[in-house]
Amino acid sequence: MQQIFLKPLATVSAALIMALVFSSSLMAADTEGTAAELASLLKSYETYQADFIQIVVNENGSKVQESRGSLKAKRPGLFYWETQAPLSQYIVSNGQSVEVFDPDLEQVTVHNLDDRVQTTPALLLSGEVDNLEDTYRVSGRQVGDHTREFTLEPKSEDSLFVSLRLTFFKNELQEMRMQDSLSQLSVLSFNDIKLNESVDDSAFTLEYPEDVDVIRDEG
Repeated sequence: MQQIFLKPLATVSAALIMALVFSSSLMAADTEGTAAELASLLKSYETYQADFIQIVVNENGSKVQESRGSLKAKRPGLFYWETQAPLSQYIVSNGQSVEVFDPDLEQVTVHNLDDRVQTTPALLLSGEVDNLEDTYRVSGRQVGDHTREFTLEPKSEDSLFVSLRLTFFKNELQEMRMQDSLSQLSVLSFNDIKLNESVDDSAFTLEYPEDVDVIRDEG
């Protein structure tokens, strides 16, 4: 196994970033109460499991990628993401670091969970969500009787995304949308959702051949 050490990477893998976009609708004013409401919803998820379809759209509205896969999240800090072929990729977090395995590249990249990486949307399902208002401007709106949307806009200019929207139906996370600084939109739709079912910690491990290159982010 070859070990390669690099300077901190500018971004985490696009698959880990996941989802979300600017809302075209009017939003409620940013309040600590809205952030606390979202945090309460997310904290009620001790575990979250789902299959997903991820569609990436460019600034012209053209679909540039579609992928399918599954994810598992468990508090505190455990996360597993698998994208199916032909865009195979595996991402695992143990709460201290994130490993990204790209089988086609025969490469594993290991990132430390520094403050910047912790703003990754996917980790909202497994990481710390108290004091969201310190990191994001949070707004929300009610859509019908059972659907609630929250939009998060990072306060930091170094964030991995520009705008993130989470959609809940009857308090169950159904969709995430993310828009990046290049106006690329990623939409992640969840199905076969399982909330708070028992998941063993052993499910959050990454297995790969011994001869792959391991690239370590020293940040």
